[in-house]
Amino acid sequence: MSSRVIMTNTNRNADRDEAELARMGYKQELRRDFGLLQNFGVSFSIISIITGVSSTFAYGLNTGGPVVMVWGWAVIAFFTMLVGLSMAEVCSAHPTSGGPYYWAAMLCKPQHAAFASWVTGWFNFLGQVAVTTSINFACATFISTLATFNTSFVPSARTTIGVYAAVVITEGLINTFGVHLLRHLNNASIWWQAVGTFAIIITVLAAAPTHQTAQFVFATFVDGTGVDGVGWSVRASPAYVVVIGILMAQYSLSGFDASAHMSEETHNAATAGPKGIIMSIGVSAILGWCLMIALLFSIQDLASTVSSPTGEPIAQIFLDTVHEKGAIVLMVIVIGAMFWCGTFSITSNSRMMYAFARDGGIPGHKFFQQVDAKRRSPVRAIWLACTLSFILGLPSLGSSVAFSAATSISTIGLYVSYGIPIALRVLYASRFVRGPFHLGAFSFPVAITAVAWICFITVAFVLPQENPVDSQTLNYAVVAVGIVVVYSLGSWFLSARKWFTGPVKQIAAEETNVDARDPATVVVLDRSEKGSDEKESV
Repeated sequence: MSSRVIMTNTNRNADRDEAELARMGYKQELRRDFGLLQNFGVSFSIISIITGVSSTFAYGLNTGGPVVMVWGWAVIAFFTMLVGLSMAEVCSAHPTSGGPYYWAAMLCKPQHAAFASWVTGWFNFLGQVAVTTSINFACATFISTLATFNTSFVPSARTTIGVYAAVVITEGLINTFGVHLLRHLNNASIWWQAVGTFAIIITVLAAAPTHQTAQFVFATFVDGTGVDGVGWSVRASPAYVVVIGILMAQYSLSGFDASAHMSEETHNAATAGPKGIIMSIGVSAILGWCLMIALLFSIQDLASTVSSPTGEPIAQIFLDTVHEKGAIVLMVIVIGAMFWCGTFSITSNSRMMYAFARDGGIPGHKFFQQVDAKRRSPVRAIWLACTLSFILGLPSLGSSVAFSAATSISTIGLYVSYGIPIALRVLYASRFVRGPFHLGAFSFPVAITAVAWICFITVAFVLPQENPVDSQTLNYAVVAVGIVVVYSLGSWFLSARKWFTGPVKQIAAEETNVDARDPATVVVLDRSEKGSDEKESV
Protein backbone atom coordinates (compact mmCIF):
# COMPACT_ATOMS: atom_id res chain seq x y z
CA MET A 1 0.00 0.00 0.00
CA SER A 2 2.70 2.50 1.03
CA SER A 3 4.71 1.87 -2.13
CA ARG A 4 1.60 2.58 -4.21
CA VAL A 5 1.06 5.85 -2.37
CA ILE A 6 4.67 6.84 -2.96
CA MET A 7 4.40 5.99 -6.65
CA THR A 8 1.16 7.95 -6.93
CA ASN A 9 2.69 11.03 -5.28
CA THR A 10 5.76 10.75 -7.50
CA ASN A 11 3.59 10.56 -10.61
CA ARG A 12 1.53 13.53 -9.47
CA ASN A 13 4.67 15.60 -8.88
CA ALA A 14 6.02 14.58 -12.27
CA ASP A 15 2.77 15.57 -13.95
CA ARG A 16 2.78 18.87 -12.07
CA ASP A 17 6.36 19.61 -13.15
CA GLU A 18 5.62 18.80 -16.78
CA ALA A 19 2.46 20.92 -16.67
CA GLU A 20 4.45 23.83 -15.21
CA LEU A 21 7.06 23.45 -17.94
CA ALA A 22 4.33 23.31 -20.57
CA ARG A 23 2.86 26.52 -19.14
CA MET A 24 6.20 28.17 -19.92
CA GLY A 25 6.01 26.78 -23.43
CA TYR A 26 8.42 23.83 -23.33
CA LYS A 27 8.26 20.06 -23.62
CA GLN A 28 9.84 17.72 -21.09
CA GLU A 29 12.92 16.53 -23.01
CA LEU A 30 15.56 16.13 -20.29
CA ARG A 31 15.66 13.28 -17.77
CA ARG A 32 13.88 14.51 -14.60
CA ASP A 33 15.78 12.49 -12.04
CA PHE A 34 16.86 14.99 -9.34
CA GLY A 35 15.33 15.70 -5.95
CA LEU A 36 15.98 18.57 -3.55
CA LEU A 37 19.21 17.00 -2.29
CA GLN A 38 20.63 16.62 -5.79
CA ASN A 39 19.49 20.09 -6.85
CA PHE A 40 21.21 21.55 -3.80
CA GLY A 41 24.20 19.32 -4.47
CA VAL A 42 24.85 20.69 -7.95
CA SER A 43 25.09 24.27 -6.68
CA PHE A 44 26.97 23.16 -3.56
CA SER A 45 29.46 21.27 -5.72
CA ILE A 46 29.92 24.20 -8.10
CA ILE A 47 30.36 26.71 -5.28
CA SER A 48 32.77 24.14 -3.79
CA ILE A 49 34.34 26.22 -1.06
CA ILE A 50 37.38 23.91 -1.06
CA THR A 51 37.95 24.91 -4.68
CA GLY A 52 37.26 28.60 -4.15
CA VAL A 53 39.31 29.01 -0.99
CA SER A 54 42.23 26.88 -2.17
CA SER A 55 42.57 28.40 -5.64
CA THR A 56 42.34 32.02 -4.46
CA PHE A 57 44.17 31.71 -1.12
CA ALA A 58 47.35 33.23 -2.54
CA TYR A 59 45.35 36.14 -3.95
CA GLY A 60 43.70 36.70 -0.57
CA LEU A 61 46.97 36.67 1.37
CA ASN A 62 48.45 39.30 -0.95
CA THR A 63 45.34 41.44 -1.37
CA GLY A 64 44.40 42.54 2.11
CA GLY A 65 45.61 39.51 4.02
CA PRO A 66 43.79 37.72 6.87
CA VAL A 67 41.60 40.62 8.02
CA VAL A 68 40.09 41.11 4.57
CA MET A 69 39.81 37.37 3.98
CA VAL A 70 37.94 36.70 7.23
CA TRP A 71 35.68 39.74 7.56
CA GLY A 72 35.32 40.19 3.83
CA TRP A 73 33.94 36.65 3.67
CA ALA A 74 31.31 37.45 6.30
CA VAL A 75 30.20 40.61 4.48
CA ILE A 76 30.15 38.88 1.11
CA ALA A 77 28.14 35.95 2.53
CA PHE A 78 25.48 38.36 3.79
CA PHE A 79 25.03 40.17 0.48
CA THR A 80 25.28 36.96 -1.53
CA MET A 81 22.44 35.51 0.52
CA LEU A 82 20.31 38.54 -0.38
CA VAL A 83 21.08 37.96 -4.06
CA GLY A 84 20.24 34.27 -3.64
CA LEU A 85 16.94 35.00 -1.90
CA SER A 86 15.87 37.33 -4.70
CA MET A 87 16.90 34.77 -7.32
CA ALA A 88 15.08 31.99 -5.47
CA GLU A 89 11.86 33.98 -5.54
CA VAL A 90 12.08 34.44 -9.32
CA CYS A 91 13.20 30.83 -9.85
CA SER A 92 10.10 29.60 -8.03
CA ALA A 93 7.91 31.52 -10.46
CA HIS A 94 9.82 30.35 -13.57
CA PRO A 95 11.60 27.01 -12.96
CA THR A 96 13.28 26.38 -16.32
CA SER A 97 16.79 25.53 -17.54
CA GLY A 98 17.12 28.96 -19.13
CA GLY A 99 17.41 30.53 -15.70
CA PRO A 100 18.25 34.26 -15.62
CA TYR A 101 17.83 34.97 -19.34
CA TYR A 102 14.35 33.39 -19.35
CA TRP A 103 13.40 35.29 -16.20
CA ALA A 104 14.51 38.58 -17.77
CA ALA A 105 12.11 38.04 -20.69
CA MET A 106 9.20 37.14 -18.44
CA LEU A 107 9.69 40.07 -16.06
CA CYS A 108 10.19 42.75 -18.70
CA LYS A 109 7.62 44.59 -20.82
CA PRO A 110 6.82 42.54 -23.93
CA GLN A 111 8.35 45.09 -26.31
CA HIS A 112 11.69 44.93 -24.46
CA ALA A 113 11.64 41.26 -23.43
CA ALA A 114 13.80 39.94 -26.26
CA PHE A 115 16.51 42.56 -25.69
CA ALA A 116 16.61 41.93 -21.92
CA SER A 117 16.76 38.19 -22.52
CA TRP A 118 19.55 38.55 -25.12
CA VAL A 119 21.84 40.66 -22.92
CA THR A 120 21.20 38.58 -19.79
CA GLY A 121 21.81 35.38 -21.70
CA TRP A 122 25.17 36.49 -23.02
CA PHE A 123 26.40 37.66 -19.61
CA ASN A 124 25.32 34.35 -18.09
CA PHE A 125 26.98 32.53 -20.99
CA LEU A 126 30.24 34.41 -20.31
CA GLY A 127 30.08 33.72 -16.58
CA GLN A 128 29.29 30.04 -17.07
CA VAL A 129 32.24 29.50 -19.42
CA ALA A 130 34.65 31.54 -17.28
CA VAL A 131 33.75 29.81 -14.01
CA THR A 132 34.28 26.39 -15.61
CA THR A 133 37.61 27.65 -16.93
CA SER A 134 38.84 28.92 -13.58
CA ILE A 135 37.78 25.73 -11.79
CA ASN A 136 39.53 23.40 -14.22
CA PHE A 137 42.59 25.63 -14.46
CA ALA A 138 42.92 25.42 -10.68
CA CYS A 139 42.44 21.64 -10.80
CA ALA A 140 45.18 21.24 -13.42
CA THR A 141 47.52 23.50 -11.45
CA PHE A 142 47.01 21.59 -8.21
CA ILE A 143 47.55 18.25 -9.97
CA SER A 144 50.84 19.62 -11.34
CA THR A 145 51.79 20.84 -7.86
CA LEU A 146 51.02 17.46 -6.31
CA ALA A 147 53.19 15.78 -8.95
CA THR A 148 56.22 17.68 -7.57
CA PHE A 149 55.92 16.10 -4.11
CA ASN A 150 58.88 13.80 -3.50
CA THR A 151 59.79 13.84 -7.20
CA SER A 152 62.06 15.77 -9.54
CA PHE A 153 59.13 16.80 -11.73
CA VAL A 154 59.00 20.49 -12.64
CA PRO A 155 55.69 21.67 -14.13
CA SER A 156 55.83 23.62 -17.38
CA ALA A 157 53.17 25.39 -19.42
CA ARG A 158 53.15 22.46 -21.85
CA THR A 159 52.59 19.78 -19.21
CA THR A 160 49.96 21.88 -17.47
CA ILE A 161 48.10 22.30 -20.76
CA GLY A 162 48.12 18.51 -21.13
CA VAL A 163 46.73 18.02 -17.61
CA TYR A 164 44.18 20.77 -18.22
CA ALA A 165 42.99 19.07 -21.43
CA ALA A 166 42.77 15.69 -19.69
CA VAL A 167 40.65 17.16 -16.88
CA VAL A 168 38.22 18.86 -19.28
CA ILE A 169 37.89 15.79 -21.54
CA THR A 170 37.29 13.46 -18.59
CA GLU A 171 34.58 15.73 -17.21
CA GLY A 172 33.01 15.90 -20.66
CA LEU A 173 32.96 12.12 -20.96
CA ILE A 174 31.34 11.77 -17.53
CA ASN A 175 28.62 14.24 -18.51
CA THR A 176 28.11 12.47 -21.84
CA PHE A 177 28.03 8.81 -20.90
CA GLY A 178 27.24 9.05 -17.20
CA VAL A 179 24.09 11.16 -17.34
CA HIS A 180 22.12 8.32 -15.70
CA LEU A 181 24.74 8.29 -12.94
CA LEU A 182 24.84 12.05 -12.33
CA ARG A 183 22.34 11.73 -9.49
CA HIS A 184 24.61 9.25 -7.67
CA LEU A 185 27.79 11.13 -8.56
CA ASN A 186 26.15 14.26 -7.21
CA ASN A 187 25.48 12.53 -3.89
CA ALA A 188 29.11 11.41 -3.77
CA SER A 189 30.25 14.96 -4.52
CA ILE A 190 28.16 16.38 -1.67
CA TRP A 191 29.82 14.02 0.80
CA TRP A 192 33.27 14.64 -0.67
CA GLN A 193 32.89 18.41 -0.39
CA ALA A 194 31.41 18.36 3.13
CA VAL A 195 33.50 15.60 4.73
CA GLY A 196 36.61 16.81 2.91
CA THR A 197 36.17 20.30 4.35
CA PHE A 198 35.87 18.97 7.90
CA ALA A 199 38.84 16.65 7.35
CA ILE A 200 41.08 19.53 6.26
CA ILE A 201 39.92 21.79 9.11
CA ILE A 202 40.47 19.18 11.82
CA THR A 203 43.74 17.87 10.39
CA VAL A 204 45.58 21.16 9.94
CA LEU A 205 44.46 22.53 13.30
CA ALA A 206 45.36 19.36 15.17
CA ALA A 207 48.71 18.79 13.44
CA ALA A 208 50.03 22.35 13.24
CA PRO A 209 53.22 22.66 15.37
CA THR A 210 52.21 26.20 16.33
CA HIS A 211 49.19 28.38 15.76
CA GLN A 212 48.89 32.00 14.75
CA THR A 213 47.32 34.42 17.21
CA ALA A 214 43.77 35.74 16.97
CA GLN A 215 45.33 39.14 16.31
CA PHE A 216 46.99 37.76 13.18
CA VAL A 217 43.88 35.97 11.87
CA PHE A 218 41.28 38.63 12.59
CA ALA A 219 43.20 41.91 12.40
CA THR A 220 46.31 41.61 10.20
CA PHE A 221 46.28 43.66 7.00
CA VAL A 222 48.71 42.76 4.22
CA ASP A 223 49.28 44.65 0.99
CA GLY A 224 51.20 42.54 -1.48
CA THR A 225 49.70 44.17 -4.56
CA GLY A 226 52.88 46.01 -5.53
CA VAL A 227 54.98 44.27 -8.17
CA ASP A 228 57.80 46.70 -7.35
CA GLY A 229 57.05 46.68 -3.62
CA VAL A 230 54.70 49.69 -3.64
CA GLY A 231 51.17 48.42 -3.26
CA TRP A 232 47.80 50.03 -3.80
CA SER A 233 47.49 50.96 -0.12
CA VAL A 234 50.37 53.39 -0.67
CA ARG A 235 49.55 54.58 -4.17
CA ALA A 236 45.80 54.82 -3.57
CA SER A 237 44.33 53.74 -0.21
CA PRO A 238 44.00 50.67 2.03
CA ALA A 239 40.28 50.85 1.21
CA TYR A 240 41.12 50.15 -2.43
CA VAL A 241 42.93 46.96 -1.40
CA VAL A 242 39.92 45.92 0.66
CA VAL A 243 37.58 46.46 -2.29
CA ILE A 244 39.60 44.37 -4.74
CA GLY A 245 40.44 41.85 -2.00
CA ILE A 246 36.84 40.71 -1.54
CA LEU A 247 37.02 39.05 -4.97
CA MET A 248 38.25 35.92 -3.20
CA ALA A 249 35.03 35.48 -1.26
CA GLN A 250 32.67 36.66 -4.00
CA TYR A 251 34.20 34.30 -6.56
CA SER A 252 34.02 31.42 -4.09
CA LEU A 253 30.33 32.06 -3.43
CA SER A 254 29.16 32.04 -7.04
CA GLY A 255 27.61 29.52 -9.40
CA PHE A 256 24.47 28.83 -7.37
CA ASP A 257 22.31 29.55 -10.43
CA ALA A 258 23.03 25.90 -11.24
CA SER A 259 19.98 25.00 -9.16
CA ALA A 260 17.88 27.02 -11.60
CA HIS A 261 19.55 25.53 -14.68
CA MET A 262 18.79 22.04 -13.36
CA SER A 263 15.09 22.84 -12.83
CA GLU A 264 13.92 20.79 -15.81
CA GLU A 265 15.67 17.77 -14.30
CA THR A 266 14.37 18.28 -10.75
CA HIS A 267 11.15 17.00 -9.19
CA ASN A 268 8.92 19.66 -7.63
CA ALA A 269 11.21 22.26 -9.21
CA ALA A 270 9.20 25.33 -8.15
CA THR A 271 10.19 24.71 -4.52
CA ALA A 272 13.27 22.49 -4.81
CA GLY A 273 15.10 24.94 -7.09
CA PRO A 274 14.74 27.95 -4.75
CA LYS A 275 15.62 25.87 -1.71
CA GLY A 276 18.66 24.50 -3.55
CA ILE A 277 19.90 28.06 -4.18
CA ILE A 278 19.46 29.21 -0.58
CA MET A 279 20.79 26.05 1.06
CA SER A 280 23.91 25.96 -1.12
CA ILE A 281 24.78 29.56 -0.26
CA GLY A 282 24.14 29.15 3.47
CA VAL A 283 26.02 25.87 3.94
CA SER A 284 28.93 27.00 1.74
CA ALA A 285 29.26 30.34 3.53
CA ILE A 286 29.54 28.70 6.96
CA LEU A 287 31.88 25.90 5.90
CA GLY A 288 34.04 28.28 3.86
CA TRP A 289 34.49 30.70 6.75
CA CYS A 290 35.51 27.88 9.08
CA LEU A 291 37.93 26.43 6.51
CA MET A 292 39.62 29.75 5.89
CA ILE A 293 40.03 30.53 9.59
CA ALA A 294 41.50 27.06 10.21
CA LEU A 295 44.03 27.53 7.41
CA LEU A 296 45.01 31.00 8.63
CA PHE A 297 45.54 29.77 12.19
CA SER A 298 47.72 26.94 10.83
CA ILE A 299 50.16 29.15 8.88
CA GLN A 300 53.63 28.64 10.33
CA ASP A 301 55.39 31.53 8.62
CA LEU A 302 53.53 34.03 6.47
CA ALA A 303 56.45 35.01 4.24
CA SER A 304 57.47 31.44 3.42
CA THR A 305 53.84 30.45 2.87
CA VAL A 306 53.22 33.28 0.41
CA SER A 307 56.47 32.59 -1.47
CA SER A 308 56.15 28.80 -1.29
CA PRO A 309 58.28 26.92 -3.85
CA THR A 310 55.18 24.83 -4.59
CA GLY A 311 53.48 27.94 -5.94
CA GLU A 312 50.43 27.28 -3.76
CA PRO A 313 50.20 28.60 -0.17
CA ILE A 314 47.64 25.89 0.63
CA ALA A 315 50.13 23.19 -0.34
CA GLN A 316 52.77 24.81 1.87
CA ILE A 317 50.40 24.86 4.84
CA PHE A 318 49.76 21.15 4.31
CA LEU A 319 53.51 20.42 4.14
CA ASP A 320 54.21 22.48 7.26
CA THR A 321 51.46 20.83 9.30
CA VAL A 322 51.19 17.18 8.22
CA HIS A 323 54.42 16.80 6.21
CA GLU A 324 54.68 15.26 2.78
CA LYS A 325 52.66 12.03 3.11
CA GLY A 326 49.83 13.76 4.92
CA ALA A 327 49.99 16.66 2.47
CA ILE A 328 49.49 14.25 -0.41
CA VAL A 329 46.26 12.99 1.15
CA LEU A 330 44.95 16.53 1.74
CA MET A 331 45.93 17.58 -1.78
CA VAL A 332 43.97 14.62 -3.16
CA ILE A 333 40.93 15.84 -1.21
CA VAL A 334 41.34 19.32 -2.70
CA ILE A 335 41.88 18.03 -6.24
CA GLY A 336 38.89 15.69 -5.93
CA ALA A 337 36.71 18.60 -4.83
CA MET A 338 37.94 20.66 -7.78
CA PHE A 339 37.26 17.83 -10.21
CA TRP A 340 33.70 17.32 -8.97
CA CYS A 341 33.22 21.07 -9.05
CA GLY A 342 34.35 21.21 -12.68
CA THR A 343 32.22 18.21 -13.63
CA PHE A 344 28.99 19.74 -12.36
CA SER A 345 29.96 23.16 -13.63
CA ILE A 346 29.94 21.64 -17.12
CA THR A 347 26.58 20.04 -16.31
CA SER A 348 25.09 23.42 -15.40
CA ASN A 349 26.92 25.23 -18.20
CA SER A 350 25.65 22.83 -20.85
CA ARG A 351 22.04 23.13 -19.65
CA MET A 352 22.19 26.90 -19.96
CA MET A 353 23.73 26.61 -23.44
CA TYR A 354 21.12 24.05 -24.45
CA ALA A 355 18.28 26.29 -23.28
CA PHE A 356 19.78 29.40 -24.92
CA ALA A 357 20.30 27.47 -28.16
CA ARG A 358 16.72 26.14 -27.95
CA ASP A 359 15.60 29.76 -28.04
CA GLY A 360 17.97 30.69 -30.87
CA GLY A 361 20.36 32.74 -28.74
CA ILE A 362 23.76 31.39 -29.87
CA PRO A 363 25.38 30.83 -33.27
CA GLY A 364 24.72 27.32 -34.53
CA HIS A 365 21.65 27.02 -32.31
CA LYS A 366 20.03 24.39 -34.54
CA PHE A 367 23.00 22.10 -33.93
CA PHE A 368 23.53 22.75 -30.22
CA GLN A 369 19.88 22.52 -29.14
CA GLN A 370 19.65 18.85 -30.07
CA VAL A 371 19.05 16.39 -27.21
CA ASP A 372 20.50 12.89 -27.41
CA ALA A 373 17.41 10.68 -27.66
CA LYS A 374 18.99 7.71 -25.88
CA ARG A 375 20.53 9.58 -22.94
CA ARG A 376 18.05 12.50 -22.86
CA SER A 377 21.01 14.79 -22.43
CA PRO A 378 22.28 17.83 -24.43
CA VAL A 379 25.49 16.11 -25.53
CA ARG A 380 26.43 18.71 -28.13
CA ALA A 381 26.04 21.53 -25.62
CA ILE A 382 28.21 19.57 -23.18
CA TRP A 383 31.12 19.52 -25.62
CA LEU A 384 30.55 23.14 -26.57
CA ALA A 385 30.96 23.98 -22.88
CA CYS A 386 34.13 21.87 -22.67
CA THR A 387 35.65 23.40 -25.79
CA LEU A 388 34.99 27.02 -24.86
CA SER A 389 36.21 26.59 -21.28
CA PHE A 390 39.42 24.97 -22.54
CA ILE A 391 40.09 27.76 -25.04
CA LEU A 392 39.41 30.52 -22.50
CA GLY A 393 41.80 28.86 -20.07
CA LEU A 394 44.83 28.79 -22.37
CA PRO A 395 45.97 32.38 -21.64
CA SER A 396 45.75 31.66 -17.89
CA LEU A 397 48.36 28.91 -17.92
CA GLY A 398 51.44 30.14 -16.16
CA SER A 399 49.95 33.54 -15.38
CA SER A 400 48.55 34.38 -11.95
CA VAL A 401 47.27 37.71 -13.28
CA ALA A 402 45.35 35.96 -16.06
CA PHE A 403 43.86 33.54 -13.52
CA SER A 404 42.70 36.45 -11.36
CA ALA A 405 41.15 37.96 -14.48
CA ALA A 406 39.33 34.68 -15.16
CA THR A 407 37.87 34.70 -11.65
CA SER A 408 36.81 38.33 -12.13
CA ILE A 409 35.23 37.54 -15.49
CA SER A 410 33.24 34.62 -14.11
CA THR A 411 32.09 36.60 -11.08
CA ILE A 412 31.03 39.65 -13.09
CA GLY A 413 29.37 37.64 -15.85
CA LEU A 414 27.34 35.53 -13.46
CA TYR A 415 26.32 38.30 -11.08
CA VAL A 416 25.30 40.73 -13.85
CA SER A 417 23.08 37.98 -15.26
CA TYR A 418 21.65 37.51 -11.75
CA GLY A 419 21.11 41.25 -11.28
CA ILE A 420 19.19 42.03 -14.48
CA PRO A 421 16.11 39.87 -13.74
CA ILE A 422 16.14 40.93 -10.09
CA ALA A 423 16.13 44.59 -11.17
CA LEU A 424 13.34 43.92 -13.68
CA ARG A 425 11.33 42.20 -10.96
CA VAL A 426 11.46 45.51 -9.03
CA LEU A 427 10.84 47.80 -12.00
CA TYR A 428 7.94 45.77 -13.39
CA ALA A 429 6.45 44.41 -10.20
CA SER A 430 2.99 44.12 -11.74
CA ARG A 431 4.24 41.53 -14.24
CA PHE A 432 5.59 39.25 -11.54
CA VAL A 433 3.40 36.35 -10.47
CA ARG A 434 4.78 34.70 -7.36
CA GLY A 435 5.58 31.03 -7.17
CA PRO A 436 5.32 28.79 -4.09
CA PHE A 437 8.46 30.39 -2.62
CA HIS A 438 8.36 34.14 -2.04
CA LEU A 439 9.72 36.74 0.39
CA GLY A 440 6.50 38.58 1.13
CA ALA A 441 7.05 42.08 2.50
CA PHE A 442 10.83 41.63 2.34
CA SER A 443 10.84 41.09 -1.42
CA PHE A 444 11.47 44.70 -2.49
CA PRO A 445 14.09 45.76 0.08
CA VAL A 446 16.03 42.52 -0.44
CA ALA A 447 15.91 42.86 -4.23
CA ILE A 448 16.96 46.52 -4.23
CA THR A 449 19.89 45.81 -1.91
CA ALA A 450 20.93 42.84 -4.06
CA VAL A 451 20.95 44.94 -7.24
CA ALA A 452 22.95 47.71 -5.56
CA TRP A 453 25.52 45.16 -4.39
CA ILE A 454 25.86 43.65 -7.85
CA CYS A 455 26.44 47.12 -9.34
CA PHE A 456 29.19 47.70 -6.77
CA ILE A 457 31.09 44.46 -7.36
CA THR A 458 30.80 44.83 -11.14
CA VAL A 459 32.81 48.02 -10.92
CA ALA A 460 35.15 46.72 -8.21
CA PHE A 461 36.26 43.60 -10.04
CA VAL A 462 37.37 45.32 -13.25
CA LEU A 463 39.76 47.55 -11.29
CA PRO A 464 43.53 46.89 -11.59
CA GLN A 465 44.68 44.34 -9.03
CA GLU A 466 48.45 44.91 -9.15
CA ASN A 467 50.56 48.06 -9.14
CA PRO A 468 51.96 49.48 -11.38
CA VAL A 469 49.54 48.83 -14.23
CA ASP A 470 51.13 47.65 -17.48
CA SER A 471 50.49 45.00 -20.13
CA GLN A 472 51.49 42.26 -17.68
CA THR A 473 49.44 43.42 -14.70
CA LEU A 474 46.33 44.82 -16.38
CA ASN A 475 43.09 43.27 -15.18
CA TYR A 476 41.88 41.77 -18.45
CA ALA A 477 38.42 41.23 -17.02
CA VAL A 478 37.49 44.67 -18.33
CA VAL A 479 38.51 43.53 -21.83
CA ALA A 480 36.47 40.32 -21.69
CA VAL A 481 33.42 42.05 -20.24
CA GLY A 482 33.82 44.82 -22.80
CA ILE A 483 33.86 42.27 -25.63
CA VAL A 484 30.62 40.71 -24.38
CA VAL A 485 28.97 44.14 -24.03
CA VAL A 486 30.07 45.20 -27.52
CA TYR A 487 29.10 41.85 -29.05
CA SER A 488 25.71 41.55 -27.35
CA LEU A 489 24.70 45.16 -28.06
CA GLY A 490 26.31 45.32 -31.51
CA SER A 491 24.86 42.03 -32.71
CA TRP A 492 21.50 42.99 -31.29
CA PHE A 493 21.19 46.28 -33.19
CA LEU A 494 22.81 44.94 -36.36
CA SER A 495 21.02 41.63 -36.62
CA ALA A 496 19.54 39.82 -33.61
CA ARG A 497 16.71 42.31 -33.03
CA LYS A 498 15.28 41.21 -36.39
CA TRP A 499 15.04 37.52 -35.52
CA PHE A 500 15.62 36.87 -31.80
CA THR A 501 12.27 37.02 -30.03
CA GLY A 502 13.33 35.81 -26.60
CA PRO A 503 12.30 32.45 -25.16
CA VAL A 504 10.51 30.46 -27.87
CA LYS A 505 7.08 29.03 -27.16
CA GLN A 506 8.11 25.53 -28.22
CA ILE A 507 4.75 23.83 -27.69
CA ALA A 508 2.71 26.68 -29.17
CA ALA A 509 4.94 26.71 -32.22
CA GLU A 510 4.52 22.99 -32.82
CA GLU A 511 0.75 23.20 -32.35
CA THR A 512 0.62 25.72 -35.22
CA ASN A 513 2.86 23.53 -37.40
CA VAL A 514 5.79 25.91 -37.06
CA ASP A 515 9.31 24.51 -36.76
CA ALA A 516 10.19 25.10 -33.11
CA ARG A 517 13.78 24.12 -33.84
CA ASP A 518 14.17 27.30 -35.88
CA PRO A 519 13.34 30.31 -33.70
CA ALA A 520 13.57 32.61 -36.71
CA THR A 521 10.40 31.01 -38.11
CA VAL A 522 8.32 31.67 -35.02
CA VAL A 523 8.80 35.44 -35.02
CA VAL A 524 5.29 36.08 -36.29
CA LEU A 525 3.76 33.74 -33.73
CA ASP A 526 5.75 35.22 -30.87
CA ARG A 527 5.00 38.81 -31.84
CA SER A 528 1.31 38.09 -32.10
CA GLU A 529 1.38 36.63 -28.58
CA LYS A 530 3.27 39.64 -27.27
CA GLY A 531 0.78 41.94 -29.00
CA SER A 532 -2.08 40.27 -27.18
CA ASP A 533 -0.14 40.54 -23.90
CA GLU A 534 0.29 44.27 -24.44
CA LYS A 535 -3.44 44.74 -25.09
CA GLU A 536 -4.23 42.85 -21.88
CA SER A 537 -1.76 44.93 -19.85
CA VAL A 538 -3.35 48.13 -21.21
